Amino acid sequence: MARYLGLLAAFAAIGWSATPATAAETLVVARQSIADEKAVFATVESTSVVPARGRIGGTVAQLKVREGDRVAAGQAIATIGDEKLVLQMKSLDAQIEALQAQANQAQLDFTRTEGLVERGILPRIKLDEQRTALNVADNGLRARTAERAVINEQLNQGQVLAPADGRVLKRLITVGSVVLAGDPIVTVAQQNFKLRLRVPERHARFLKAGDKVRVDGAELAGEASKWGVVDLVYPQIEEGRVIADATVEGLGEYFVGDRLRVWVAAGTRTAFVIPSGYVTSRFGIDYVRLRKGDETVDVPVQRGRDMPTPSLPDGLEILSGIQAGDQLVKP
Repeated sequence: MARYLGLLAAFAAIGWSATPATAAETLVVARQSIADEKAVFATVESTSVVPARGRIGGTVAQLKVREGDRVAAGQAIATIGDEKLVLQMKSLDAQIEALQAQANQAQLDFTRTEGLVERGILPRIKLDEQRTALNVADNGLRARTAERAVINEQLNQGQVLAPADGRVLKRLITVGSVVLAGDPIVTVAQQNFKLRLRVPERHARFLKAGDKVRVDGAELAGEASKWGVVDLVYPQIEEGRVIADATVEGLGEYFVGDRLRVWVAAGTRTAFVIPSGYVTSRFGIDYVRLRKGDETVDVPVQRGRDMPTPSLPDGLEILSGIQAGDQLVKP
């Protein structure tokens, strides 16, 4: 005993003392107005699905994309070949060579005749005849050259170009297929995806443009919930449901037609919503730590569903066990 008192005296002499524990984080419970959310299903839809069409008829010689590939506007995605155009090109090349030779000969004849006329050997009418022959040869050459340019442009139009940025949804033909001018080759979904909601008509009266919608975090492979905004509510009921479009950021990686569970507001109600970090579970029962005077006690509560908001991503509704004014202590 004397030794123990001596040790205490020694610690006191060197200034040792116990420090109080840091005050725990607390939260005052208050009832708040929240959106009465209802779960509906929505599908991921492209803003528009446009076909990439062939501009000429012929046989598909090359197909450079497959389903799911990303394409940029103007990107060549297929090549259509037409053997008739190739044959016409060869024929025109031969005609141009012949006309070029005629034009060269007409130029030589005109130059020779011009010299003879200047020396008075031939009458001037011969010079006019040679000038006319030269003009005819030159004009014929230009006409065939223009025809060749037309055929060459048709061959260039055998390149099928992507009409917009997006992803290839479906290939409609295969290599070797015969297509006509204007036939669709592939369909491209633009990257601007939207959610198309189908809301039961009993909840539709609460839905309007500008309302917030929440994509369930369980649909996002473990990610946090995402929020979007209703852009358009269609003024027609189909099969007991109202159709609405909503914009949600980050839908670029989804499949077109993918179904997601979305929460929409169907009125408002009051509830207790606290951060989920204030709730602990032991043996299947949920507890919160409640401060009463200078003490903290564990109080069992009934957990509701998650109520995340942009300001409180881990919001949790408590159905019973707490009341307004209670002071909760974070574990």
